[in-house]
Amino acid sequence: MTQPLHKIPVALFQRVAETGRPAVGFVLDGQALSALAGDTVLTAVLTHGAQLRRSEFSGAPRAGFCLMGACQDCWITTESGQRLRACGTFIEEGMRLVTGEEGHE
Repeated sequence: MTQPLHKIPVALFQRVAETGRPAVGFVLDGQALSALAGDTVLTAVLTHGAQLRRSEFSGAPRAGFCLMGACQDCWITTESGQRLRACGTFIEEGMRLVTGEEGHE
């Protein structure tokens, strides 16, 4: 069994600047996490883990590709089933996201 994406110990993104912005709480696969105001969903998720989701075709981990909205590799789903382009959507207080891991679909 694979480890949930957000629980992988090494974050893909490391914050090195702009650490003084207000915190924004969100939920990823049922776990309460925080990001900073102005972060995209992609940044919010990847500062806590190494992948954003798993490919719907192969099951391989995905973390976005171009990081600017051109490739459509950064889709993530809300608990209500809405798909978001993570690189172009700002994180919002209370946002509830799922990675597609077993038990979190």
